[in-house]
Amino acid sequence: MNGYLIPANSKKSMLIFGLFNKFDLILFGSGLVVSFILLLTLPIETLWVALLAIAPGLVTGFLVLPVPNYHNMLTILRSMIEFYTSRQRYVWKGWCYYDVKKATKK
Repeated sequence: MNGYLIPANSKKSMLIFGLFNKFDLILFGSGLVVSFILLLTLPIETLWVALLAIAPGLVTGFLVLPVPNYHNMLTILRSMIEFYTSRQRYVWKGWCYYDVKKATKK
């Protein structure tokens, strides 16, 4: 009974801070840099201009937000886009799989 058991969090050790990979940090950092540049260049006199200036940081922060059962929101959005834009073909492999296979060859 000396079986090897992989710990549940073994994948987290490959991530930065246990949550992010390099692309996530680059994406979030670039959003923060763009927001900072917009805050410096735009005249922040109204609420709408301020929201426009911090929008890139908020959007990229939302995309790298960790989500249970997925890596982050970006992963969920990629999966949804791939699911809805790719052709779905489901192969029946139930108890009558061979009957269906014979019927489609005719």
